Amino acid sequence: MAKIKKDTNLRKSILQAAITGQLISNVEGETKTGKELLDKIIEERNAKLLAQWEEAKKKNPKAKKPAPIVASEITEDEIPFEIPENWCWCRLGDVGDWKAGSTPSRSNPEFYNGNIPWLKTGDLTDDFVDIIPECISEIALKSCSMRLNPVGSVLIAMYGATIGKLGILNIEATTNQACCACITHEPISNKYMFYYLMSQKKALTEKAEGGAQPNISREKLVIYPFPLPPLAVQNAIVAKLEEVLPLVDAYENAVLQKEELKTALPDKVKKAILQEAIQGKLTKSWRKTTTIEESGKQLLDRIIEERNAKLLADWEEAKKKNPKAKKPAPIVASEITEDEIPFEIPESWCWCRLGEICKLTDGEKIQDIKLPLLDAKYLRGKKEAEYLSSGKLAKPNDLLILVDGENSGEVFINKEEGIMGSTFKKLNIVNELYLPYVLQFIALNKDLLRNSKKGAAIPHLNKDIFFGLLLPLPPLAEQEKIVEIIEQMLPLCEKLGG
Repeated sequence: MAKIKKDTNLRKSILQAAITGQLISNVEGETKTGKELLDKIIEERNAKLLAQWEEAKKKNPKAKKPAPIVASEITEDEIPFEIPENWCWCRLGDVGDWKAGSTPSRSNPEFYNGNIPWLKTGDLTDDFVDIIPECISEIALKSCSMRLNPVGSVLIAMYGATIGKLGILNIEATTNQACCACITHEPISNKYMFYYLMSQKKALTEKAEGGAQPNISREKLVIYPFPLPPLAVQNAIVAKLEEVLPLVDAYENAVLQKEELKTALPDKVKKAILQEAIQGKLTKSWRKTTTIEESGKQLLDRIIEERNAKLLADWEEAKKKNPKAKKPAPIVASEITEDEIPFEIPESWCWCRLGEICKLTDGEKIQDIKLPLLDAKYLRGKKEAEYLSSGKLAKPNDLLILVDGENSGEVFINKEEGIMGSTFKKLNIVNELYLPYVLQFIALNKDLLRNSKKGAAIPHLNKDIFFGLLLPLPPLAEQEKIVEIIEQMLPLCEKLGG
């Protein structure tokens, strides 16, 4: 689950889109409705009540038969927004068992320093709860009005400075009276519940009552409206949020001041997103549900094998014209030491160097032809009427990398046939890689390439640095997924910045 840090407009918009069904398209194969799911939950709860009553009658024949549970009525005035037709409105109390905790008396030493985690609302961080500093004893659990909440319980702070803070238990734990725990009824997704409560933080806190210490209270929580989608839709919404929210975190971490959001997307934000991408953090949930057929290491081995095969083929062809043509040395995977590795990557990825998957060439020399001169000014929109009779040919869709000047390291996709000026080289990337992923990686390293230029009079691209860049290489399918997620997120950032 993505850690939620701040209540930004972007985050609120994404959460609101999720709980109104706008973040995902129709889930393929889903035929159930939210109403059918709610009916099933109520039916199973009533069956459990009757079973408990039958068991109770064995000890007490006069045990009173419980009243059946019925779905809550939701009035039109209570409905805060529209939801898809196959969803339904209910109340939080219909889909979960809510209970607040308590604080054992501090004057009784037997109640504390036991082995049962006891959570206070200050321990909530809008994330999974793995560690709780304070523990109580078995005696306290039996003596005080509290419940040992199971793993997966959703927690919410009801009052105090932490009001509205959330968590999901990764361990069994009790709570104090300021925290309410929800055990969701099967088959409600606890993560969907978590994200819904996060989206409603402002609305819930506005319902808080009291003077010195306003509180939401359990009574208000159980009657609060809840938009219930079919289970497959709940899971799809959670999966999409866990793809998008890490990007929001990357965006937030890169923003220094709120005023910067009103301008065009800052370079720092783009870099933060790209950095998350090349560490595999954006596709963490994707990897859990996807079978990897070829790892990054297998992909790299295949690339090197195919490049060596081409080298040999070219050499065999060259020998026809020059029998003394020197046999080329084979390409081998670079040795990368532990000290060089800047961060951890997923197990299915591998490290390689940029020089193993791409090369720079000058293009073909041509004679007696008049074509536009492609130089830095040309690509900045200042096309000049300059022509050469010989030079380096650049064809449409060739990748050109600027090697001289202050913008060295920029990569362009050529639009028309022309002559490359001396400020460019042609960038060739092996066909076995997803080109947009490699270009995003080069874009992330533009500053390094510019700051490491060689030459005094006319600084130019340092090829040693360029080819030596360490590239985190994911499987091909994951490269495509990473770029897809980046392309989803950047427009959202740009919209917020405007």
